[in-house]
Amino acid sequence: MKKVIHTSGKRKTAIARGTFRKGKGRIRVNKCPVELYDPELARLKITEPVMLAGDIVKDLDIDVKVIGGGVMGQAEAARMVIAKGLVQWTNDMELKEKFVQYDRTMLVGDPRRSEPKKYGGRGARARRQKSYR
Repeated sequence: MKKVIHTSGKRKTAIARGTFRKGKGRIRVNKCPVELYDPELARLKITEPVMLAGDIVKDLDIDVKVIGGGVMGQAEAARMVIAKGLVQWTNDMELKEKFVQYDRTMLVGDPRRSEPKKYGGRGARARRQKSYR
């Protein structure tokens, strides 16, 4: 039986789902190899857990699908999927500790969401100014 692991991660309104299986070390985000993923800052964000994990990734194929949100939100959701999946795949507490030490949002989601806009103003908190003169 083949070992396959499914993980998911969220950031703001971006949702990422990932699949881990034995392979040749390919990492794909939305069917595009991570080496070709643009912009570069988002690519660096996605590859952080891979850099920290080291040689574990050499015999893994990782497929990530991301929907919703913006470029960086998607990148951070994908990064969370990869980090969670690597920890699940290896069952290595040292690796988990390393991720948490580096950046806790790799494994633990950030619950903040944007507040809905209300009446009487342009945004969630801003109100129209009034003048009495």
